[in-house]
Amino acid sequence: MPTNKKRSAKKRSLRTPKIRLQYGALPYRESKTAGVEVLLVTSRETKRWIIPKGWPIGGLSPSESAAEEAYEEAGVRGTIRNKPIGKYVYNKMLNERTIGIPCQVRVFPLRVRRQRNTWPERRQRETRWFSAAHATETVTESGLKALIASFASSRKD
Repeated sequence: MPTNKKRSAKKRSLRTPKIRLQYGALPYRESKTAGVEVLLVTSRETKRWIIPKGWPIGGLSPSESAAEEAYEEAGVRGTIRNKPIGKYVYNKMLNERTIGIPCQVRVFPLRVRRQRNTWPERRQRETRWFSAAHATETVTESGLKALIASFASSRKD
């Protein structure tokens, strides 16, 4: 028979799911005329606009995992920072969108140097460059909106 302490811990774990960790890339480019532009991709299921992100990849650092996700989902390569610019939380929907698990995404800026015409998920996602202001209006996660806005304002001289 479990003790009350063990029973309480078990009940708590059923009510508050563990937050899972993901790494994301914020692909960007800068120009004198357009300023900071952000590359967004569509999610596979709902087709909402997001940044490339995914689960940690064994053998890769967090920033390297984020860079690999950017290549797989958007076909971009470039220079990624080792330190995240921030994090946000969203609910990843599973089981035909009936169960959501909270995920914290640590975001690393990726200065895009090259965008390929072909990449692993090109038939599953759409990619599009947005001005930073338009990107903040387009994404739905409030934490990601704030992250993009903060990043873009820090790039202004």
